[in-house]
Amino acid sequence: MRTDLEALTADLIRIDSVNAGLVPGGAGEGDIADFVTDWLSARGFQCVRLERNAGRPSVVGIARGTGSVAAGTASAAGEDRGRTLMLNGHLDTVSLTTYADGAGLQPRIVDGRLYGRGAYDMKGGVAAVMLAAARAAEGELRRGDIVVALVADEEDVSGGTEEVLDHLRAEGIRIDAAVVPEPTDEVVMPAHRGFVWAEVTVRGVAAHGSRPDLGVDAIVRAGAFLTALGELGERLAAGPRTPLLGTGSVHASLISGGAEVSSYPDACTVTLERRTVPGEDAAFVEAELREIVDELAARDPEFSAEVRVTFERPPFDAGEDSAVVPVVREAYAQVTGREAEVTGMQAWTDCALLAEAGIDAVLFGPVGAGAHAAEEWVSLDSLVTLSRVLERTVREFTA
Repeated sequence: MRTDLEALTADLIRIDSVNAGLVPGGAGEGDIADFVTDWLSARGFQCVRLERNAGRPSVVGIARGTGSVAAGTASAAGEDRGRTLMLNGHLDTVSLTTYADGAGLQPRIVDGRLYGRGAYDMKGGVAAVMLAAARAAEGELRRGDIVVALVADEEDVSGGTEEVLDHLRAEGIRIDAAVVPEPTDEVVMPAHRGFVWAEVTVRGVAAHGSRPDLGVDAIVRAGAFLTALGELGERLAAGPRTPLLGTGSVHASLISGGAEVSSYPDACTVTLERRTVPGEDAAFVEAELREIVDELAARDPEFSAEVRVTFERPPFDAGEDSAVVPVVREAYAQVTGREAEVTGMQAWTDCALLAEAGIDAVLFGPVGAGAHAAEEWVSLDSLVTLSRVLERTVREFTA
């Protein structure tokens, strides 16, 4: 298996799939979608290419079980349907700008580590999914279906998983659970944080730089907001902690304002990101920011600001009644002889979209380092472990 995983991961790394939404002129997922479609089709998967946005395709491959409703063998009431498991991985990567020309697309192996853009995030995970699904599909009869969803655009706005979910709903295909092999260093992660993006625009009064009697400096007053934002971050860090995710956090990301050196700026906009835990959403964050703005205005009659939430992705928590989490943990114990560590992921993933669609989901992926960094690698031994755990999980869950 190690040789097959090494070769397949290397093949995937060689295909440029830089997210075109993140990087203007990026290659997108067209070529890599062709590759995975051909590979899965050759192994008996019924594949559908979804391409709502030109050049940004996702691929859904299905291996039908004996109880598949689509196969016409399950009862109308679904008693013999069996459980369907999705393995969901993303095909896109971040940019290649940290590499010398072409180096990010040239996989190399050093001391059991496979290097290259996407090796860790997440072409290694995609290769493990493909091999695990193919091996499980070849095995003993299953009642449930195996669904492989290899999606575009996770690194930007997750349009690929959204399109896949729309397709599954339209086709009446129900997914009971999903495993997403984002890089977790072989830790089972049934939860992750969400995020809210917001803009706070502090108002001033434009005037000639020589007329402080007329001007109100929006940038200076934005400093008071930034100080208060830092204090909010400290309160969050010291506040109540969730068992898997700890606390929320906040940071200022961008700031813009002013027109020229000799004028008082009439506006200064601070763009911020608030990472959220279960129980916190866009409305919660907006109220939090408005409270800060109102307190600053009460202290300074010349302080005026507007709050606008621009984007939200929810936190995710599979909950204690998850059916797939114990299956993954048991599969890991069977493969490694060790009990799996369980914690939450600080970053956001497509698991939240799957959970919103009613799919029981969990994160479990390989050991490595360098996601989005100057150099990226994945452990080949860990990829073998991952693929074996996924295969066992598929077999058990869909039996």
